[in-house]
Amino acid sequence: MHQDILKIEHLYDCYHRDVYHFALYYTNSKQEAEDITQETFFKAMKQLHNLKDKDKVKTWLLSIARNTAVDIHRRQKIKRLLTEKLSLQPVLKEVPKPLEIVEKNEQWQAVQEALMTLKSHDRTIIICRMVKDYTIQETAAILGISEVKVRVDFHRAMARLRKKVGRDD
Repeated sequence: MHQDILKIEHLYDCYHRDVYHFALYYTNSKQEAEDITQETFFKAMKQLHNLKDKDKVKTWLLSIARNTAVDIHRRQKIKRLLTEKLSLQPVLKEVPKPLEIVEKNEQWQAVQEALMTLKSHDRTIIICRMVKDYTIQETAAILGISEVKVRVDFHRAMARLRKKVGRDD
């Protein structure tokens, strides 16, 4: 383990600028680039034993950085979509005002809190269908239930979730 820490420190010293710059160009955000860089080296440390070709370390790290950036953006998009679906508001095309940002964050927190109050089955269906964007077939296979049951349970779970966040429509 100590040897792996020394290796990852060496890799960080050699390649952190490359990873950071890639992430910065990808996101155009210093904060996100720093987060992606940190997450990249954390993932690399966990997968260091899988590195076969020592000559391709830089491309390996940049591949991890790219996948991390894509994952982060996908999660942000899904959070935004989930909030919009629950609040039935259109996607904002203009730059949001600070008050709108605060309201969106409050809405998302309300959604998260409401999700946690749902029964496990309801929460799982909503996560599978809306957060992870699985198909009805995939969700049915994951839960071991029929596709019809997924459709019905999803509809009912969404109704309960809307009620919890104060949207009874």
